[in-house]
Amino acid sequence: MAVMNEQVTTSRQPGSARRVARHRRLVRSPEGNARLTAGTAVLLFLLFAVEGFTVLSVGTLLTAHVFVGVLLLGPIMLKIGSTTWRFVRYYRADPAYREKGPPPILLRLLGPFVVVLSLAVVLSGIGLIVGAPSSWHDRLLFVHKATFVLWFGAMTVHILGHLLETARMAPRDWLRRSRRSVPAASARQLAIAGSLAGGLVLALWLTPYASSFGGGGH
Repeated sequence: MAVMNEQVTTSRQPGSARRVARHRRLVRSPEGNARLTAGTAVLLFLLFAVEGFTVLSVGTLLTAHVFVGVLLLGPIMLKIGSTTWRFVRYYRADPAYREKGPPPILLRLLGPFVVVLSLAVVLSGIGLIVGAPSSWHDRLLFVHKATFVLWFGAMTVHILGHLLETARMAPRDWLRRSRRSVPAASARQLAIAGSLAGGLVLALWLTPYASSFGGGGH
């Protein structure tokens, strides 16, 4: 009986080992990261579109401008996290990420500027609405406006450069025929929803202070 059990166990090991190895390859595969990045990018694009609309008439849409601006912080942080993960895995010579290769050189050089400008726009806006000292208000407002202009140009190039990949990868965790091909689709969906929820909590907390955003007659 012991010999039979040993034979059965031995016969099962190759298939089990293959399944474990396949699972590890799928988990380490950059496609899961690409799906998360693309899904977050679509959410950000929609929110940026709404925020851009409020810019056309900030005086009358100030509350909406502040609400969406703060809401953006959660998805922005998630996208920074997912792209940083790809960066780290690639430069630590992860075989799967090395095989996928880096983004085009222009997008790699532009990436840090997009991150810094995105944070500068949002955080300077938050600084204005939470009540920056009066001596800092004009400077902070200038930073907010200037970084927005620079951000808009950098983001336009960034979006165009990633447009095809985003359109290809973003739906895969949401379509039945493709969501199971890479593990943890539900976890990636929850991460996106969680980033939105985190931004929503901040927006609900800070938006009542929106009246100070346009202080000083600006």
